Amino acid sequence: MTTEGDADPAPLAERYGTPRRPRSSRRGRGWLFGGIAVVVSCAIAWIAYVNLGQTSIDAERVAFEERPGNAMQITINVTRDDPDRPGVCIVRVRDRAGAESGRKEVLVPAGAGHSRVSTVVKSIGRPVTADVYGCSYSIPRYLSTP
Repeated sequence: MTTEGDADPAPLAERYGTPRRPRSSRRGRGWLFGGIAVVVSCAIAWIAYVNLGQTSIDAERVAFEERPGNAMQITINVTRDDPDRPGVCIVRVRDRAGAESGRKEVLVPAGAGHSRVSTVVKSIGRPVTADVYGCSYSIPRYLSTP
């Protein structure tokens, strides 16, 4: 006969299995994945803020006037943070249904921080309004001055 103190631990492990790992390692793994998710989310938000934030060159429509021959003259004010760099703005006209019916890229030469530019945009139908699509410092080769 054996006493309780003399019991062999091997049969107990066979009967009940080996002890589980402590829950603290699982909890730590959860904190690790949560921390990585927060860091990745912050990095994505920062990249989006830098790329989609306020532009360094912007234009505002001042006036537009219909011209004969399905054309419209548009005048824009261009504001930029670096007046020494030329820029390009895309202006467009819309028809009665609101669809874009004409588009033109306008070179804004280097100069003052605030520039006023006028241009005439041809349309495939009768235009009813004109607006600025956007501006950039990336000037296409065919638009730059020699």
